[in-house]
Amino acid sequence: MSDLIEDAGPADRANAPEFTVSEISGAVKRVVEGEFPHVRVRGELGRVTRPRSGHVYLDLKDERAVLSAVIWKGTAARLATQPEEGLEVVATGRLTTFPGQSRYQLVIEDLRPAGQGALMALLENRKKMLAAEGLFDAARKRPLPWLPEVIGVVTSPSGAVIRDILHRLRDRFPRHVLIWPVAVQGANCAPEVANAIRGFNALARGGPIPRPDLLIVARGGGSVEDLWGFNEEIVARAAADSAIPLISAVGHETDTTLIDFVADRRAPTPTAAAELAVPVRLELLAATEALGGRLAHCVTAAMARRGERLRDLARGLPRPETLLDWPRQRLDSLGDRLPAGLRAS
Repeated sequence: MSDLIEDAGPADRANAPEFTVSEISGAVKRVVEGEFPHVRVRGELGRVTRPRSGHVYLDLKDERAVLSAVIWKGTAARLATQPEEGLEVVATGRLTTFPGQSRYQLVIEDLRPAGQGALMALLENRKKMLAAEGLFDAARKRPLPWLPEVIGVVTSPSGAVIRDILHRLRDRFPRHVLIWPVAVQGANCAPEVANAIRGFNALARGGPIPRPDLLIVARGGGSVEDLWGFNEEIVARAAADSAIPLISAVGHETDTTLIDFVADRRAPTPTAAAELAVPVRLELLAATEALGGRLAHCVTAAMARRGERLRDLARGLPRPETLLDWPRQRLDSLGDRLPAGLRAS
């Protein structure tokens, strides 16, 4: 490229070699790609567009400049953070040129929010949007079944979370549990969790796989970045659309994610979710026994009261044997008079 831009005197300029537009464009492309094969750029996202091809086109901007960028379809599907206008990010990729429009652009290979502040701002915007749609309204939330026959759990199949849930359910009231394994962090977390919620809802009643009466979406604690999959819009909408009552049990008591606001109940921990799901069987047996004892006592007391009332009423009645005294006496009198009456007739 240096020989293309080498300064020449007035006499030499007339004899300078000629280049085609494509040759110039190719030379510029080689220089740009050679100088910037791997860069990290911080800026605010603007003009995010998603054509039907699946690629994502956007702008990275600051107060003084704008840089066009593109995320190819395959890369966009793997991103942990999906681009949204107004989000401050750090984009990693390579610079190249687009000869068709004589411009340069950044081909993004990774995209991350620029610090926790950017994540919190993005989360706040999503909360406002979903709240405006009524997805957080208390009137939408359904009561949990008192004693579900089948419980569906959306979580990682390995780790302490599922063990804690199963152990607590076993201690309180054993139920039939279906586990839908998902990634609980990373790029695959949000789509897998959303698909699991929809998948449980798609099960037919009376089918070969029993349809859950209650869902638990669970994950252990972690950083904001670790829990971010549960802040994605697709997860919140899947939870809001669930026809099956849903308990959110993501993180520890101090952690809050977007799914907590749309779930029918929020549990501070996965173990607490199991406690919300079922009562304690031994307590129910004890309560049933106590109620049975109270019922027997009430029946005995009621029978005693009614017997006493009957005896009180019986005292006011004449003795059965006295009821026939006068009819017997009258019968005897009539019997004595009968022979005289027959003779007189």
